[in-house]
Amino acid sequence: MDFALKSIVRSLFPVLLGVLTLATTVQAGQFGGGNRAVGGVMIDAAGVMRTATVQELQELTTAMEQGWAPLAGDIAKQANMRMVSLRGIQNAIMKANKEGREIPRDVQYLAGLQRIEYVFVDKDKNDVIIAGPAEPWKVRPDGFVVGTVTGRATMRLSDLVIALRSVESARQEGISCSIEPTAEGRLRLRKMMSRITLRPGQNPAIYEASMREAFGPQTIQLTGVPTDSRFARTMVAADYEMKRVAMGLAPSQVAGLSSYLEMAKNSAHASSQNPRWWMACDYDSLGKSEDGLAWKLSGQGVKTMTEIDSISRDGTASQTGRKDKFAQEWADTMTEKYSELSRRMPIFSDLQNIMDMTIVATLISQEGLAQKANLDLNLFTVKSDDLPLSTYVTPKAVDPQCSFIRGRGGKWVVTASGGVDINGFEVVENQRTDTSLAKVCSTALAGTSDNWWWDK
Repeated sequence: MDFALKSIVRSLFPVLLGVLTLATTVQAGQFGGGNRAVGGVMIDAAGVMRTATVQELQELTTAMEQGWAPLAGDIAKQANMRMVSLRGIQNAIMKANKEGREIPRDVQYLAGLQRIEYVFVDKDKNDVIIAGPAEPWKVRPDGFVVGTVTGRATMRLSDLVIALRSVESARQEGISCSIEPTAEGRLRLRKMMSRITLRPGQNPAIYEASMREAFGPQTIQLTGVPTDSRFARTMVAADYEMKRVAMGLAPSQVAGLSSYLEMAKNSAHASSQNPRWWMACDYDSLGKSEDGLAWKLSGQGVKTMTEIDSISRDGTASQTGRKDKFAQEWADTMTEKYSELSRRMPIFSDLQNIMDMTIVATLISQEGLAQKANLDLNLFTVKSDDLPLSTYVTPKAVDPQCSFIRGRGGKWVVTASGGVDINGFEVVENQRTDTSLAKVCSTALAGTSDNWWWDK
């Protein structure tokens, strides 16, 4: 009897969220308090991740909720269109610095913004304004900060600042994340698997511990943004959750989105070719007013892509440009279900948020929007002690896990690669003139409040 065996190797790396500092005291302008547990994991000093315990998650949520007064007034209401002034945010930060206070939480969470749909230049008030739907927010038991209405992740000032500071580095190397097996690990695993012969009915899980040891840690590669930032960890966490859903380690909680394992369980595969998935930007062309002072972002923001990697005899992987039928079907389904998935699993709306912010930061830089407004954004764009962001231990490696299913072909197939790719320049270059935006802009800016945010 011919037995086919597929081994899907995954890594345990974090859902790394939250605006928390490593310091035990709060500095003027600094974000949050100290705790190493972030969004479901603990990170040791060497940058290796592990799953946080239930007690650690409870301690995290308790620490984040300390001092949080209930939201009141208009900010406690859902808004279809909330304006957020970049000038106003900078003024609020400088005021907190002067008074020796922590940055207000409504500033940290950008007045509850859920997406950025518009960018306006207010030349009369020397301001750049971002706008989109907003709602009040809360802390989930796992440390995610989400909207109370949709359950989507709430936008963070710290991510916007990183996006603005990273435009030039992104121009040079792109913004990306990948979690990759080492060539040495692939070779060790291949040698081990070549010595394994399963008897009829034998459970392949008996080799799980040995396979993990042979495969060894996977490396985390980050480009374009500071590796110790929350922005970077959001990309890592989103990649992790995508693979967990694809490999059947975590349910998607979305009807119609099963795992890749379920889709491909009866198919044949070559052991030297493995599917890889990654998430990339998915926007329509940017709408702009004729005077270039109003801009509109549209589209889902994120799509899932796939390709087959070819694994050579020395264990190195190379792209083939070809696609696996079932891997492509899974990627298409995830893209189709992304909106619902991001409500069920907030890490995906968090990734959507940082993609929005990257597009906005690139747009501000490429189109000179701050210069058009005569607005100095140096507090955001230049690293300084006036705006000290939270820093984290850089994620460097993750330990793999193995699970098994039976299929056709009699081959071991290991798949553990993927990532996130955010190309803001490609999106910003794709523009179209929208004559309706001038009216949208004038309505948005009419009767602006003295506050740094307001609703329309």
